[in-house]
This record gives sequence, structure tokens and C-alpha cells, in this order.
Amino acid sequence: MGLPEHLLTTGERVVASFHPHWKRLVLPFFALLIVVAASSAAFFFIPSGYEYAGVAWLAVAVVSVVALTLWSFIPYLRWKTTSYTLTTHRFNISTGILSKSEDDIPLAKVNSVSSDQSIVERLLGCGTLVVESASDRGEIVLKDIPKIQSVRAELFRLVEDASDGEVDGR
Repeated sequence: MGLPEHLLTTGERVVASFHPHWKRLVLPFFALLIVVAASSAAFFFIPSGYEYAGVAWLAVAVVSVVALTLWSFIPYLRWKTTSYTLTTHRFNISTGILSKSEDDIPLAKVNSVSSDQSIVERLLGCGTLVVESASDRGEIVLKDIPKIQSVRAELFRLVEDASDGEVDGR
């Protein structure tokens, strides 16, 4: 997870590396339970003496696999392949299952850092991080950041250090 050592510049070190908050996996988990329960019930209630029982079981299996892939497996892969890495020089956002997309925000170009949390997000300790930079993209909104307050504080500290020309407070 995060940036490998060979992609870091001289003097750069990883401060924090994390995936989006686990709350993104709640609905895919419930979808998994519902699909497994529904397909199990369908297998149970299809009479074995039925002339087309094999075809019906095959149809249930195919529909179950497709539903599990779309509603559980792909969201899990999206969560697993999305990573945020905060280094002493940049904030890296990496996404993608088959193809990979990476965004780097140099800390020296960050203008402001803010966060938003709903009441549920406050209870879970996650939130939305808004990073405004002097780049072409301007404002970048990152949803479901875990431990949002500590990430925001660390990012703000690193931005201040970058604007002062310091590294790690030195």
C-alpha cells in the first residue's frame, strides 16, 4: 500500500499511508449476505425432481456470481486499490483496478486544508478532506478519509513545514 521506496525522491519519507474508510464496504458486505441467502433459498426450493432443475440451478448460480461480482467484489477491489499516501513532499492519491491513476499534490502548492464530517462520520472517525491547491485541478475533494482529524492535522503541519522550507520540523 502506498508509494514504494524507489518512487520517493531524495530526502522524502512516507508519513502516512491508508485506504478509504471501511464504511465503504458496509453495503457490499450486506449485498454479499443477501445474495448468498437468496441463492441458497433458491437452490433449496428448486425441486430436485423438476425436469429443468439443472438449468434452474445453473441460472441461479450465474445470476448469483454476476450479482456478487457487481455488488461485492468490484466495490471491494475499488476500496483495496485506492490508497492515499502522505509524504514529507507530497500527497499521493492512487486509484484503479485494471488501469491505474495517480495524482500527486506537492505540499508546497497546497493553499488550504479543510474537512467536513456528518454526525455518522464523526462517530466513525472519518470524513471528507478538501485540499485546495495552486494547480490546474484547484480543489480536490477526498471522501471517506479515516482518522480525518489526525490526517488533516498532519497534512496541515507538513504544508506549513513545506512553506517554511523545513522537513519534519527541521
